[in-house]
Amino acid sequence: MSSVIDTPATGTPATAPAPRGRRAHTRRRHGFGFWAVAFAFTSVMAFATVPAPLYVIYQARDGFPTFTTTVVFAAYGLGVVGSLWFAGHLSDVHGRRPLILVSVALELVAAVLFLLWNDVTGLIVARLVTGLGVGTLTATATAHLGELKVRATGDESSAKGASVAAGVVNLGGLSLGALIGGALAEFVGQPLMVPYVVFVVALAIAFVVVLAVPETVDRPTEPVPYHPQRLRAPEGQGAAFWAAGTGAFAALAVQGLFTSVAPTFLGTTFHVTDRLAAGATTFGVFAASALSQIVFARLPQRTQIRLGGVLLVGGLGVLAVSAVVLQVAGFIGGGVVAGAGVGLLFRASIGSAGALVGPVERGGVLAATFLIAYAGLTVPVVAVGAALLVLPTLPVLIGYVVLVAALATVAGSRLAARA
Repeated sequence: MSSVIDTPATGTPATAPAPRGRRAHTRRRHGFGFWAVAFAFTSVMAFATVPAPLYVIYQARDGFPTFTTTVVFAAYGLGVVGSLWFAGHLSDVHGRRPLILVSVALELVAAVLFLLWNDVTGLIVARLVTGLGVGTLTATATAHLGELKVRATGDESSAKGASVAAGVVNLGGLSLGALIGGALAEFVGQPLMVPYVVFVVALAIAFVVVLAVPETVDRPTEPVPYHPQRLRAPEGQGAAFWAAGTGAFAALAVQGLFTSVAPTFLGTTFHVTDRLAAGATTFGVFAASALSQIVFARLPQRTQIRLGGVLLVGGLGVLAVSAVVLQVAGFIGGGVVAGAGVGLLFRASIGSAGALVGPVERGGVLAATFLIAYAGLTVPVVAVGAALLVLPTLPVLIGYVVLVAALATVAGSRLAARA
């Protein structure tokens, strides 16, 4: 552990304690690191949703059915789940910064694939690589933000604020990507190229700034044998862990709907074909998820969870009714209200899981929780795509809404009881 240097003027420690085997850095450097990781986190998550409003363009150009869109989305989900399973927990051993750099590098590869190989096969491969990067990043960056904030402030309680920031960055980044993709596709030429060029630049900047971020994880004193992520609850915390996992699953199942088939649903059922409108719809849902975490941050945790459940279930109900009576404003508005509930439920779920263990195991537990969450982002959407091959759109949508609302209600009640 490094020595702590006092500033002459105030006596306040100028250098944060360094992990074993790591170089010491100033508190100001850790503060910079917090914002650098937040920028990289935002860039990666935004890039993940850039294609959402572009699927309709790919579909019109290549003439593939809606089910192909769900296959493309499933490739992304498979990448996320696969990397969470095989690598999401490795930052507990190898450090946070190396895993974040790997993630950003994977997103750069995906962006180049979108530019150079943009038929259906290339789209699937690019989305798979995108998912690999996102899965590598989510748990790692969430843990790193909290650790950097504590070292920058010297106050353990600041980890709570970092948890809010991580949730906002995660879902806020997803909202920005859809809006940027839709806006560029609508107002700039070459809609299947320009959005990816923009993110090549953003991701390259993110890679460079993360190089200067301090590490916060101790090097192991002995070699640690590799094993995939174990999807199991911490000792004696089974009920709490699975409640958190179910809440995260239900929350991202709502987001999955709006990053896969919802833009197509808007075009085929409501005849809304404007690319910016498709991106803005997804943006609205994710932005509401991010903003609700900020607006209601001061409420007691139990109140946040209950409010999140009411907003999520109520919003989905409005969405379903609007789909039946063909009211596009209600469909979009219901999605935004549900998105606000998603933000509260998702943050409560991730925060609850992370609080079950100490720092040494936190990356692994968060990776397991994100693994369950991203299964919620993927599995229900693929099931919807398969169901649409044999059933009309409306019954499939209603069934989806009922299932997700039931899961959110069960998980929310259990999380609230433990808050």
